[in-house]
Amino acid sequence: MRILILSAFFSISATAVSAQQTWNLKTIVDYAMKNNIGVKQTEVQARIQALTLKQSKLSQYPNASFALSGSFNNGNNQDPVTFERINTSFVQAGLQLQTSADIFNFYSKRNTIAANEWELKAAIANVGKIQNDIALSAANAYLQILLAIEQEKITKVQVAQTTEQLNNTRKQVQAGTLPELNLVQLEAQLALDSVNYINAKGAITQSVLTLKTFMNVDAAAPFEVETPPVESIPLEPMSDLQPDIVYQQALTNQPLQQVNAFRIKAAEKTKAAAKGAMYPSLSAFGNFGSRYNNQGRYVVGSTLVSPPLGNVEIGGVKYSVFPLEPYNVPSYSKRSLPGQLGDNFNQGVGLSLNVPIFNAGTLRTNYEKSKLNIDNLELQKLSDDQKLKQDIYQAHNAAVIALEKFNASKKSVYSSQQTYDFANKRFEVGMLNTFDLITTQNNLLRAKLEYTINQFDYVFKMKVLEFYKGLGLKL
Repeated sequence: MRILILSAFFSISATAVSAQQTWNLKTIVDYAMKNNIGVKQTEVQARIQALTLKQSKLSQYPNASFALSGSFNNGNNQDPVTFERINTSFVQAGLQLQTSADIFNFYSKRNTIAANEWELKAAIANVGKIQNDIALSAANAYLQILLAIEQEKITKVQVAQTTEQLNNTRKQVQAGTLPELNLVQLEAQLALDSVNYINAKGAITQSVLTLKTFMNVDAAAPFEVETPPVESIPLEPMSDLQPDIVYQQALTNQPLQQVNAFRIKAAEKTKAAAKGAMYPSLSAFGNFGSRYNNQGRYVVGSTLVSPPLGNVEIGGVKYSVFPLEPYNVPSYSKRSLPGQLGDNFNQGVGLSLNVPIFNAGTLRTNYEKSKLNIDNLELQKLSDDQKLKQDIYQAHNAAVIALEKFNASKKSVYSSQQTYDFANKRFEVGMLNTFDLITTQNNLLRAKLEYTINQFDYVFKMKVLEFYKGLGLKL
């Protein structure tokens, strides 16, 4: 009982610690790569392929089987001793041990094993591909949370500024220095700013739920992320991420390219196995067996008798006919189970040569299909390589554009802030109406939001290029 209580205590403590964990990019990516459902499904497929490889290796060894049978028989059957046809009921049983082994089959099995080894490597590499995809998606979702948090901060400051302006305007309206229209306009602006703030908070929740999906975390579980300043996120220089260099490195480090290479090697071995199946194969076999019948008997002795063979009638007189010599009449006794098994024990060994002559073209068709499968996989590899190159060049172009937009939005924020500061001073001295101030303030808000979006967009696109280069994901 004490052990159960302690186990429950430590379980609850572990759950509490997990619930209080603050997630950063590394812990998020590591957890997602391990627990994502898609990753787990791919791992199951890899384990299935491992079993296929194991089975193909075991097929090299001799196979053996043991059979035990029993039956009740009634009616016209063969006497187990005299082999005469008799009408009786009996119980019989039999046992047999059989074995066989391939001696030579033109390396078909060896090539099948080699093909399965390459398929297992491809399955393992495919797990890495899915993990990479999930890692990139989780990293993007994490950055979306950081973006949503920044947007929430911006809209919260906007609400505070509008609230302060509203309070000051209310005092001036009450004092009669400003018309009531100014108050109404600021109240409407505060309502709009509040809606933006609520939407920003909702975006955080939605982004967290999206990330939890990638991580396979319960939607209701507490979840808190670290929020490092986006300015502190390390980025590789753009000059080190030129698309041609990144592409050459991606060809060797991206799991999908490894998957394609392994599958082509597996297909080549499958072709060799299919070719070997068209040639003769030699195998050895052997069997041991025995049987039992509850009516089984054996001769225990004999009696010398000379009974009349029958009667004949000659001239109306009947005569008995006797054999020329007396003969032995055997006497029988039931044979025990061990005795019958020993008496009926049989064995046999032999060689079997299987020469395929005609099988409706199945073997030839399989061989031709295996060659076409190689062509198809090579085309798939070419297609994936082309797509990888296109994705990298597009990612580089997107990163360049994102950098230009980020720099432009930085200038836009500076200019909008300057404009707002001047407009606010003019509003305070009555030289600017409320509508124009609100317009200036909204322009500043849009500039800040656009700046934040462009900043995170630039960071993510740079991270994609780093990822293709094989640098992993780091913040």
